Amino acid sequence: MNLQAARQLSAAPQADGAPVGDHLYRQMVGGALELFDQGVTVFDAGLRLIAWNRRFVAMLEFPAELLVAGTPYERFVRYNVARGEYGEYDDCAGTADAACVEALVAARMAAARRFHPHHTRWVRPNGRVLELRGQPLPDDAGFVTFYADITDQQQRQDEIDRQKAELEAHIQRRTAELTAANAELTAAIERNREITVALRYSEGRLRQITDAIPAHIAYFDKTWTYRYANRRYAEWFGWTSETIVDQPIPTVIGARLFDHVAEPVRRALGGEEVSYEYVLAAADGSERHARSTLVPDFSPAGEVLGCFVHGVDITEQRRTQSALAQAQKMEAIGQLTGGLAHDFNNMLTVVAGNLNELRAARAGDAVVAEYADPALLAANRGAALIRRLLAFARQQPLSPRAVEVDELIHGLTRLLRRSLPENIAIYTAADTPQPVALADPHQLESALLNLALNARDAMPNGGELRIHAGIETLGEVAAADLELAPGPYVQISVGDNGQGMDGSTLARVFEPFFTTKKASGGTGLGMAMVYGFIKQSGGGVRIRSRQACGTTVALLLPCAQAGDGAAGDYCPAAGDPAGWLKGRLVLLVEDDAEVRRVVRKQLAALGCAVLEAENGEEAADLLESVPAVSLVVSDVVMHGSMDGHALARFARGFRPELPVILMSGYTDAAASIGDDLALPILAKPFTREGLYAALSRIAPLVPGRPDDDA
Repeated sequence: MNLQAARQLSAAPQADGAPVGDHLYRQMVGGALELFDQGVTVFDAGLRLIAWNRRFVAMLEFPAELLVAGTPYERFVRYNVARGEYGEYDDCAGTADAACVEALVAARMAAARRFHPHHTRWVRPNGRVLELRGQPLPDDAGFVTFYADITDQQQRQDEIDRQKAELEAHIQRRTAELTAANAELTAAIERNREITVALRYSEGRLRQITDAIPAHIAYFDKTWTYRYANRRYAEWFGWTSETIVDQPIPTVIGARLFDHVAEPVRRALGGEEVSYEYVLAAADGSERHARSTLVPDFSPAGEVLGCFVHGVDITEQRRTQSALAQAQKMEAIGQLTGGLAHDFNNMLTVVAGNLNELRAARAGDAVVAEYADPALLAANRGAALIRRLLAFARQQPLSPRAVEVDELIHGLTRLLRRSLPENIAIYTAADTPQPVALADPHQLESALLNLALNARDAMPNGGELRIHAGIETLGEVAAADLELAPGPYVQISVGDNGQGMDGSTLARVFEPFFTTKKASGGTGLGMAMVYGFIKQSGGGVRIRSRQACGTTVALLLPCAQAGDGAAGDYCPAAGDPAGWLKGRLVLLVEDDAEVRRVVRKQLAALGCAVLEAENGEEAADLLESVPAVSLVVSDVVMHGSMDGHALARFARGFRPELPVILMSGYTDAAASIGDDLALPILAKPFTREGLYAALSRIAPLVPGRPDDDA
């Protein structure tokens, strides 16, 4: 297929006339939408479907023929009417009355065209409860809707309301019984013993019931004094059901928590039902979260006598929400740093390339060397910093193979004994059988060294550094917390008994550029690199820390399987690897003009002619019209619909023998071209020597080289 036919195909309309969008753009947007744990749909200003995710499809079970870019919103409305989705709200939904159906569809389309933000609940015929949040896009460009399945949440809330209602009803019935019993006791003193026994038995049964309820239940009167608490409530604050009675609220819950709940208690004693959440510091230093509801207790005359307390432990729910928010934040930071790394690599390519050319052109000039050499050193340090950013963003190149962890730790220990002060003792251990991880050994050693040096900084007065390796089998809950599949993993833990970290530091420990050291003490990228490397390797990181007790960081990596190993190193051809380019024509494709100028000079120094293109489409046109092109050197990420990947495949399809070299500031973007083409990759920034090394890899593959007949 020639270029013109390919463009016509890419411009062909989809269902209902919607044009096909840019493949790469749709792929990126689609991938981003799949990260949401909610359903998502995006309709354009004409109410045509332009984006959705799998969670939306699974939640609402729409057929495949509707899930096509460009499908009008009206088709979804008609489909929902036909299957009775609006039956709870519209009388004619699910009927065969055509006029009624058309009226219903028209009404819903009119509401949709107003593009008003909305937040509603939708009870489906199958009983699932959905929460819909809709928001118009800027400049009336369309509308985005989020769908969340809150069935379980609604059921839990209904259960809490039911339990609370049952408790109130039971207490009210019991109060009535006690009042009647007291009147009978006054009228018939001779029955005092029997009534007392019955009352005690009933109260015992009531306590058994409330103790069995999975909730915190208590009662305090208008003097702010507890008169009753079930076992769960009393133990929550470190008391018993007997000792908590007649104790003031501040004494039971503590002055710090009392300052937080005093206002809700005051409002409840004023006759208002109040719900609130609070955090309780446990004896072990951990935090426990709870949600409480205060229900006023009214006398027959309408006076508030006290309040019933109904509380629920929501610690696990808050922990899960916090873990999800942290994961989303780290993913967003990773995407941002990856984009910054690409732009900085382009800048460093220009800086380093021009400085190298200046130094080569004025080799004997001491003044040029005095200024150019420090600038080149700074550029190289900048490139190293970018590599660290790419490590956090999980875009660094890895060479995973089977690693004997115990052997790697022993080698690292020898290095650490020379690097750590004498007042820090090093202890290592490995389980039997010895664990074998699938990882890049150099990156793993660097990650462990980072952790060891952090431990050293946390023990200024000396201490113990412990490194342990073994096999850890993750269950479903633990694996879900780490976003891993359940099963066995190699765990390498690095622990110290140093200063430890507080909660705020622990929450940000993996963020790039975050550090507690002095300005000259580090870049704040060490832990970010560890996190990025482990996640890119298919593993996870767990960290525990307490102030004055120390920190333990556990790295979990996949177990190596039989046959795992590293690819062999490439050996370049002997002689002049770039001599075959003399007199040939090279097509250079790069959308950054300054980068293009630097690479053009490097190529021209080889004696070849350079033809330039600033995007993939222009390069494809030149390949079709200029058969003399002997080599293509192209950037991966470029503006337009054809990036370096697409151009490489086009070149191989159009001229299979034509060699192609790719350049990229995104390591993973370049590598994703796949093994099917096996193209050399130039990671920006690169030197002239790096370019020539890449040329040496393809030199034996080029037909018609000058030395072929020698």
